[in-house]
Amino acid sequence: MSATDTASADTTPAASTAPATRGQRFTNASANYIDERTSVSGLVKELGRKVFPDHWSFMLGEIALYSFVVILLSGTFLTFFYDPSMTEVEYEGSYVPLKGLEMSAAMASSLDISFDIRGGLLMRQVHHWAALLFIAAIGLHMLRVFFTGAFRKPRELNWFIGFVLFILAMAEGFTGYSLPDDLLSGNGLRIIDGMVKAIPLIGTWISWLLFGGEFPGVEVIPRLFVLHILLLPAILVVALGAHLLLMVINKHTHYAGPGRTNDNVVGVPVMPIFAAKAGGFFFIVFGVIMLLGAFFQINPIWAYGPYDPSPVSAGTQPDWYIGFADGALRLMPGLDVVLLGYTYPLGVLVPLAILPIFLGLVAFYPFIEAWITGDKREHHIAERPRNAPVRTAIGAAGVTFYAVLWAAASSDLIATHFLVTIEGTIITLRWLLVIGPVLAYFLTKRICLGLQKKDREIALHGYESGRIVRLPGGEYIEVHEQLDDYERWKLVSYLDYKPLMVRPDDKGRISVAQRARAGLSSWFFEDRIAPATTTELERETASH
Repeated sequence: MSATDTASADTTPAASTAPATRGQRFTNASANYIDERTSVSGLVKELGRKVFPDHWSFMLGEIALYSFVVILLSGTFLTFFYDPSMTEVEYEGSYVPLKGLEMSAAMASSLDISFDIRGGLLMRQVHHWAALLFIAAIGLHMLRVFFTGAFRKPRELNWFIGFVLFILAMAEGFTGYSLPDDLLSGNGLRIIDGMVKAIPLIGTWISWLLFGGEFPGVEVIPRLFVLHILLLPAILVVALGAHLLLMVINKHTHYAGPGRTNDNVVGVPVMPIFAAKAGGFFFIVFGVIMLLGAFFQINPIWAYGPYDPSPVSAGTQPDWYIGFADGALRLMPGLDVVLLGYTYPLGVLVPLAILPIFLGLVAFYPFIEAWITGDKREHHIAERPRNAPVRTAIGAAGVTFYAVLWAAASSDLIATHFLVTIEGTIITLRWLLVIGPVLAYFLTKRICLGLQKKDREIALHGYESGRIVRLPGGEYIEVHEQLDDYERWKLVSYLDYKPLMVRPDDKGRISVAQRARAGLSSWFFEDRIAPATTTELERETASH
């Protein structure tokens, strides 16, 4: 034993016999009291040893979680001062341009929060920025999960729960956006009223129930308030808890590398490393949101004024997460069909049909892909997007479809800022909505296949060094730099899937569903680049 080891062994007993401080004794007693009655120590120990991989893309989910915490804190503050009433009052607050104007109590209390409550405007803006960041982080997190194939077995249910969280977050954002009862949010509610009334037979009744009478009624703000602070947050918390619980049960995915398999997780334990990093990151997110709320104005309701059905402000835009729905309404031609005495406004009904179909495909995509591929294995390694060209191309097409709808929500601003006609802008966006996803699909697929082919060449032959060497026989060759084991592992550690085979039953029959599944499987896997095999790698290594 070395001298250092001996010193350390001699000093350990002395340190352990040092008398405990009063704070330590209180902490130990409290911990024992709680553990004896809840047996929580086992759970804490198990979670503390849980390993999480370390990659920057995994922080997107953390940003969503921490933004939600900020939303809860700032929203609690705002609830103390907000009055969810549509009773008409005369504004007597500090904002002079609106003083003496008739408005709802909801609008008046929102102005009071902004101008008369200490820190109120900061909390309003922090709440709004945190909500936008929350939805954006969920969306980016879902894109990361999709393009890396992290939704595959056993995480299909967790993908669906994440999608539900995204929808709930949008509903939370819209209900909160409508609460001030200003001109901008009132126009948004008017659009919702028009869409609901366009539904044949039941639309008028649904509108009457929602608004408590003819629009705008006197009940919609109190009802949205209940949804915003009670029902939707409760469902969000439950869904978020289920999402995190399933993540712990199913393990976290990690990226390919030496020593990383579907049977392990390479990373750091929750305690103390991950917890310390997560805690620090929480305060970074909190600080950034506070800076946004302090220095960047958002939703200035005093500039819009109280809601009045007669004026509609030019250039008004919804919050970005609702833009795709607004864009769908703008791009659809105003076609009406009269049938059996009823008028069917297709300009509203078609978007109302297409958007749920689009969202439904997103929600159930893991189950659709599993059925097409017949893959029932568990996957804990995140794929490189290029190694799943069809899935990546589908994602690119979906993002393009969403992006065109989102851009269409600002069609009027595009026309005025770029000095083009609004008609030309709408027609261009209509063509992009049809052609854009198709082009995105084929371009993305070809790019992925090209990258796969390049990776195969690099894995076999190495990088081009630019050094030209003349052999004794007079031949010129370029010397290639060989990869290390880690770099080569990333390029060859993916599986080469093959299409499903159509197998007849005992009577030699093949059902239509089997033929359709086989055809879709062939489409999904027909264009692929097989990774370099061990034999090929050994042959190339020997040749060099």
